[in-house]
Amino acid sequence: MTIDACAALVRQGDPDRFLSAMTAPVNQRAQLLVLYAFNLELARVAWVTAEPMIAEMRLQFWADAVEDIAASRPPRAHEVAGPLAEIARDLTLPTTLLARMVTARQFDIYPEPHVSQKALIHYIDDTAGNLLWLAALSLGARGETETTCRKAGFAFGTAALLQALPALILAGRQTLPDTTPDAIQSLAQSALASLEMAKKAKLPKALAPALRAGWLAGSILRRAAENPHVVLQSRLRPSEFARRTTLITVCAVSVPLI
Repeated sequence: MTIDACAALVRQGDPDRFLSAMTAPVNQRAQLLVLYAFNLELARVAWVTAEPMIAEMRLQFWADAVEDIAASRPPRAHEVAGPLAEIARDLTLPTTLLARMVTARQFDIYPEPHVSQKALIHYIDDTAGNLLWLAALSLGARGETETTCRKAGFAFGTAALLQALPALILAGRQTLPDTTPDAIQSLAQSALASLEMAKKAKLPKALAPALRAGWLAGSILRRAAENPHVVLQSRLRPSEFARRTTLITVCAVSVPLI
C-alpha cells in the first residue's frame, strides 16, 4: 500500500490532522492518514461544484466504493479508495461506519440548515464521531471506549464546525439551526462539557495518536463559549505559534486530551 497521495492530500487540505498523525509511531501513521484522506474527500464533495447533481454523483462514488469494500470486491482504482479498502480489510474496520460518514455528507450538498439541534448533533456524530472512533479502532480500541471516544468526537467536530461557520455562511450554507450568539455559546458549552467528560474517562494512552487530532478543540471551544461573537468574526482559530505550542504540550505530557 502506498499512502503518499493520502499524506499529500491531508497535509494540504487538513493540516491540523496531518500534524497530529505525524506524532504517531511510524507504523500507525498509514491508517490515520488514509482515514483522514477519506474524510477530506467526503468533506470536499460539496465545495468542488455548485451543482447538487454533480456533488451527489461524487458522493455516490464513495458510497459504491464502501459497498465494494464491504462485499470484498476489488477496490476502485483511486488514490484514496484503494488504501482505504486495504486498511479496512487488514484492520477489520466496520464498513457500516464508513457508509454512515458518506450518507451524512449528503446534508452538505444543500443550503438548508439542520432542522433541529438533535439533527445537528446526529450529523456531527456521523461525521467527526465516526471518524474518531474508526481512528481509535485502527489503534486497537475496545468497545467499552466507544461512548467516550464519541464524546471527544463531538467536541472535535463542533470546534471544526464553528471555525468553518463564517465560510459556510458566506457560501450560502447556514448549517446551524440557530446562529445567534446565545445559540453558538450554548453549542460550544455543550461540546466543552463532552470534552471534559472524555478527559475524566482517561482513555488509554494507546489511543493518543487518534485523540491528538482534536488538539485545538479545547482552546477553540473555550474561546467560543467565552465570547461567541468571535465565531462569526472569523477570530476563532489560534495563532500558528499557539497551535504548535499546544501540540508540543500534548505530546510532551503524554496525555490524549487537554
